[in-house]
Amino acid sequence: MYLWLKTFHLVFVIAWMAVLFYLPRILVNIAEGGDEPAVRARLLLMGRRLARFGHVMFGLLFVLGFAMWAMLGFKGAWMHAKLTLVALLLAYGVMIGRWLKAAEAGYALPTAKALRWVNELPLLALVPIIWLVLAKPF
Repeated sequence: MYLWLKTFHLVFVIAWMAVLFYLPRILVNIAEGGDEPAVRARLLLMGRRLARFGHVMFGLLFVLGFAMWAMLGFKGAWMHAKLTLVALLLAYGVMIGRWLKAAEAGYALPTAKALRWVNELPLLALVPIIWLVLAKPF
């Protein structure tokens, strides 16, 4: 049972990370091509659907992660470090979700260049998360 939980947890993590990588790209496109109403409406629709998908994926990965934690009682500082980085990714997801809602309300987004830089931030958390899970260094 544990291996099935772990398998699906990883699938949902991958799906959630795809959202965290792609939603800022949609925001870049909104910032660059937002003058055309039809293009803007299509991008906002894509962003809303992607954000909703991300919420579902995070909920599922959280439930499965909690189930694994309850089964095995993971201990160690590596888990605290990993969960701290996951919390930062969650805060990042909330931030880009708020930017999407602001764009829907007609507010200005950060520049496309700034959004491109922001788009790279999840990678700064993902690499150490993977390392912590695989190495369990402490």
